[in-house]
Amino acid sequence: MSGEVQHIEVTYEESGARLDRWFKRRFSGVTQGEVEKFLRTGQIRVDGARAKSNMRLETGQVVRVPPLPTDADRAQKVRTKPKVETDNRLEELKIFEDDDIIALNKPAGLAVQGGTKTNTHIDGMLDGLATGEHRPRLVHRLDRDTSGVLLIAKHPRSAADLGDLFRNRTLKKVYWAVVAGVPNPPVGQVRSWMIKGEGNAFDRERMMPAEQKDKGSQHAITEYAVISKAAQKAAWMALSPLTGRTHQLRFHMEEIGNAIIGDPKYPGRREPLQGLAKGLHLHARALVIPRKKGKPLELIAPLPQHFSETFEALGFDEREAGTDPWEPFE
Repeated sequence: MSGEVQHIEVTYEESGARLDRWFKRRFSGVTQGEVEKFLRTGQIRVDGARAKSNMRLETGQVVRVPPLPTDADRAQKVRTKPKVETDNRLEELKIFEDDDIIALNKPAGLAVQGGTKTNTHIDGMLDGLATGEHRPRLVHRLDRDTSGVLLIAKHPRSAADLGDLFRNRTLKKVYWAVVAGVPNPPVGQVRSWMIKGEGNAFDRERMMPAEQKDKGSQHAITEYAVISKAAQKAAWMALSPLTGRTHQLRFHMEEIGNAIIGDPKYPGRREPLQGLAKGLHLHARALVIPRKKGKPLELIAPLPQHFSETFEALGFDEREAGTDPWEPFE
């Protein structure tokens, strides 16, 4: 062991972080096992009291830090970590940044997180956006093939605040979609129960209709409004999910008979339209974030290329939607 006992005050930017994660960010090289041992033996304390690893820290609290193991202490346990190369590709996707958040315009086809056979993803690139001691963090998700506004928290306090906004549904979300056919009525709300599919590989990747009594079922609510239509063959839609279920918008549009164009998982039963750009026509157009002071922050993501090509083919003009993302619903 080396060093002396330290007493470190939690900053505003660090508030909201779990104690174990705060500790490992402050002291690189310290393992989760070492943190847990320090907590069990009372060597790590918060404001003089014992604490648990999942305790959320608050501004001004003081953390007791014991003498920490040296490299020599770990000599028999050290494992060489693979080199992580900084990836700056996300810089080109930025549409907003302040002291707390970064907003990206995620392109269709880029995964947000890793998974089976997914090695390239936004979460794996976030080190390239770090400017201080905190690694940026995802606070919500978009499907791989959905484009648009994606929020990144720059520090734990921001992540906690944004997480609360998403959970409490005080953060407004507006998506644009191009669907087959024209919904009737042109403005409305879809409510249904849905559940993760079972059976073959295709069904396991989809959400299926369910009833409230079904184990694992989830209630989903979506508001929709037709912005413009191309005769009766297609419609440009504004969608706002009031709940945050997996594939909710895609599932609901197929349920009402107006599947989103280019959706391989929820294709609907209509004859595919010809002459349109390939790709899922679902775009996270806007996020409206309430602020403690001043007006809400409005984030708008420009349309991707395949959307613009389809708009041109169907005769849609972005100006039809107005300047307020919520105008179609009014």
